[in-house]
Amino acid sequence: MTGANRLSKLRWPYALGLLAVVVFVAGYGMAQGLRPNEREAKPQINVQDKDDIRKADSKIWVLELKFYDPRPITVDIPGRGRELCWYMKYQVLNNTPDPHFFIPDFELVTHDKPGLYRDQVLPKVEEAIKQIEDPTGYLDIKNSVTIASKPIPVSKPGLPRPVTGVAIWDDVNPESNRYSIFVSGLSNGWSLAEDPANPTMQVIRRKTLQLNFRRVGDRYYQTPEEIKFVPPAEWIYRSTNARIPGINVAEKAPPQAPKK
Repeated sequence: MTGANRLSKLRWPYALGLLAVVVFVAGYGMAQGLRPNEREAKPQINVQDKDDIRKADSKIWVLELKFYDPRPITVDIPGRGRELCWYMKYQVLNNTPDPHFFIPDFELVTHDKPGLYRDQVLPKVEEAIKQIEDPTGYLDIKNSVTIASKPIPVSKPGLPRPVTGVAIWDDVNPESNRYSIFVSGLSNGWSLAEDPANPTMQVIRRKTLQLNFRRVGDRYYQTPEEIKFVPPAEWIYRSTNARIPGINVAEKAPPQAPKK
């Protein structure tokens, strides 16, 4: 037997073992109802929750999010020219007893090159994304405004009713390689904490989903394969910019009657 034949025979067990691993991973993903590159963030309990979210009559509701790794896309935007944008396709599922509105707030925060970017409604970019992600229109992809127009319907066991949306960011620093996406609106959970800058006031925090990602590669050649999710998905209570008189902003004094 030649050396090549011996090497070929030695490779077969390795190849079969590798194939078994690939089949197992693919089968596990299908068993979980996930497609390739699809992630899921199921509701989790936080110590700040004012009620047990596992109870059917809980006052705190939490929606489930399935999401895909963000992808870059270059589009000609009217009045702005050709720009590189990032987008993340996602699906919202409601496994609670009642329909709930999802009024999303997607914030992308870069860590190594500090910056904060808010989700944008850009029709031309949205149109280009649909040509890639949903050319037949079957998913009826919505932006952050249209997805909030109707409540997310209740899913039943074996009958999920996902609503598909897309978040878009532009002008993301191309030098950044580490960032997080914070998703608010998936829950009505909130809490108060003392404002360190003003002890007489409090900070309002919302139950928020934090998704961490990393990017490998250089700024000049950005491809979808470079952006990877860094598990796990985390539920946190995050400070907001909401202003409520008497809570985190001073109440206005009542108008005084004019002197006679």
